[in-house]
Amino acid sequence: MLQVLSTREMLSDAINCSDCRRQLEQKLQTMNGVTSVNVSERSIEIDATDSLETLKTEVKRIASGISSHHDHASFLVEGMDCADCARKVETAVTRMPGVSSSKVNFSTQKLAVGFDAGKTKLEDFARIIEPLGYKVKAVSSTDNSKAKFSVTKSENDLLEKPEEVHEDLHEHDHAHDHGDASEEGKPWYQTRQGQLVISSGGLLVLAYLLGLFVPSLAVYGYVAATVVGVFPLVKKALASMRVGDFFSINFLVSIAAIGAIIIGEAPEGAVVVFFFAIGELLEGIAAGRARAGIKSLAALAPKTAQLIQGSQTFEVSAASLKIGQVVRINAGARVPCDGTILAGSSSLDDSPVTGESVPVNKTVGDTVFAGSINTDGVLEVRVDKSSDDNTISRIIHMVEEAESGKAPTARFVERFSRSYTPFVVLASALVILVPPLLFGGAWHDWLYKGLSILLIGCPCALVLSVPAAITSGISSGARRGLLIKGGAALEVFAELDTIAFDKTGTLTMGQPKVTDLIPIQIEQNELLRLAASVETGSSHPLAKAIIDKAKDLKLELEAVTDAKAIQGKAVVANLGTRVLVVGSPRYALELATLSTELSTQIGALENAGKTVVVLLENAVPLGIIAIRDEPRTDAKEAILELKKLGISSLMLTGDNARTGKAIADALELDVRAELLPEDKLKLIGELKKNHKIGMVGDGINDAPALALADVGVAMGSGTDVALETADAALLKNSVRGVSELVQLSRAVMGNIRQNIIFALGLKAVFLVTTLLGVTNLWMAILSDTGATALVTANALRLLTFKPR
Repeated sequence: MLQVLSTREMLSDAINCSDCRRQLEQKLQTMNGVTSVNVSERSIEIDATDSLETLKTEVKRIASGISSHHDHASFLVEGMDCADCARKVETAVTRMPGVSSSKVNFSTQKLAVGFDAGKTKLEDFARIIEPLGYKVKAVSSTDNSKAKFSVTKSENDLLEKPEEVHEDLHEHDHAHDHGDASEEGKPWYQTRQGQLVISSGGLLVLAYLLGLFVPSLAVYGYVAATVVGVFPLVKKALASMRVGDFFSINFLVSIAAIGAIIIGEAPEGAVVVFFFAIGELLEGIAAGRARAGIKSLAALAPKTAQLIQGSQTFEVSAASLKIGQVVRINAGARVPCDGTILAGSSSLDDSPVTGESVPVNKTVGDTVFAGSINTDGVLEVRVDKSSDDNTISRIIHMVEEAESGKAPTARFVERFSRSYTPFVVLASALVILVPPLLFGGAWHDWLYKGLSILLIGCPCALVLSVPAAITSGISSGARRGLLIKGGAALEVFAELDTIAFDKTGTLTMGQPKVTDLIPIQIEQNELLRLAASVETGSSHPLAKAIIDKAKDLKLELEAVTDAKAIQGKAVVANLGTRVLVVGSPRYALELATLSTELSTQIGALENAGKTVVVLLENAVPLGIIAIRDEPRTDAKEAILELKKLGISSLMLTGDNARTGKAIADALELDVRAELLPEDKLKLIGELKKNHKIGMVGDGINDAPALALADVGVAMGSGTDVALETADAALLKNSVRGVSELVQLSRAVMGNIRQNIIFALGLKAVFLVTTLLGVTNLWMAILSDTGATALVTANALRLLTFKPR
């Protein structure tokens, strides 16, 4: 039977390491009873005969053994806030001996690596990265070697006060300063990059004034302005060459600026480096805005909590709360933890966490989220999750993971830029050499044009066009309670033509209620009592509805033995010497003959959209129970929105065909009924052959289908396994979030197309004008800096995205 486990839960620190996942997959395939294994970043799919709990235990044991022989570390790489920076760091790290995996996220300046501590020490990463022009600080590590820095702060601490994370690996001043994390919160003019812009700009103005009053000294002012601006670029270009990147953006600008001085065009060289410095400053500001989105999430959770101990209340750090402790939340305060209300009732504003604009009334037994606002009553809440595993921490983790994952378009643009830049250098060389050598052109004129082409060819805007839009889109989605786990998933949503919905808990409320009790030869309460006794211990929504009804009537349930579930069909248990079965009518027909009257009653109930179960003893029907789960109030509207977007909807359910059809007709969508979990999986596989299909679900039995679909969407009320397996999650628990995901994806892809047109279109225009002799050097750099500004501004528009 196919089981799906959460990689995050099973592998812990190994989640980001492809080498660990590969080793785990190999070891799991050797287990008895395992027929197939697939280990991804988010889930472990195992087709095995063992029970779920047995598999969990064995996976954890094997994963622990793998991790003990393989180290992992995360670093804050200050100054890494553009796609080119990330590529440079990743290239350098992957060339280090013993490094098996690396994942770089430039928007959060995070680097995660898996490595063999026998070949590479923790401090070696700083030794390799810092000469590239960055500052390295440790965030977390499983390395047991005696490195001179040990890790004690959490990721949330890092996000709140990155300057206090840890002792620097080496004191090293670096040149790449368009986003030093230690300078966050400062005005732009107080940052190093801002000061570089001011100093080079000041020298440029001084040189201009000298040209007006002392023309003979003006050239020295322009040369000084060029040298000040180009010096950090030369350092970075040389560092890039050491890791094999010979045609970096810094190299192109450096050659153009130095070449301008050589041919006597120092004023234009000074303007070039000044505009380029402004472009880098704008990149840093944009990256800071992207980071601010994640930092604002971390700031949602309060720093302190009111801990109840006996009859007293103490103020403690929220991060110190342990599972099982009880906290008091006063009116107007933020909730410090994920937990369950033990006493009190109140209206809670969940909008900071889920994006749900309407406050929700909650009382004893309801769950609360860290970061929500308690608007009126006083609550006593049991802590259910630690601070590093609460809703906010998981959102931050998912958003960071998403932003570090590269979309297919981003990978294509990155590959294209690697070939494109050397081509630009070659084209520039041909422009400089061919006309003078073959056609007697003036060397000065064609050298000038060749240098202009170098600047026009800078791929800054092109490289930034995709990740800037993806990062803004993912951040915008998170603010609206739409968690998207990567650029690849975000792209696919724009291409969907079919979406399959699980019924229970997705299109319906997930809170079925008993509506009819029809006994045969026994009392009505006895029918309910026996059925509830058999269902005791089951987590199925229908079982819960029967048990809740019995509790409401204060019926005394009996202990049963040898209870076992026949998946998708029935529950069988012994009650003393009696063997009782609670199952579907279809399964009941396999055991007994149902009278015409009983079959008619079952048909009438199912036609009314109710789910029917039959209680049998020794193949004799004792009665039937009808249960109905009402559709969500927003389900029909969500289906209509998807239809307007050109997407067809399909409901998948294990219910009988008549019940499924009744609900599907009310929601105006197609239905496939009487499906076991493996049937859903098979159907999704068949639909994938001819469609781009998404799957929306909330339960453990939906996890395989969520993983198999082109994209899977988990409802916020769903199980942890569903949330971890899916490509996106709807935190506000509204089906309308699916259409919002599609609209957001289409907006992002439209934004990317616009960005690429901006980036390449401006370059094409300036290329033609350069060859015609119209464009000068400082205008050429505008083709890149200007495009970068346009691309950045356009991508940031996505932060204000609002669905129709």
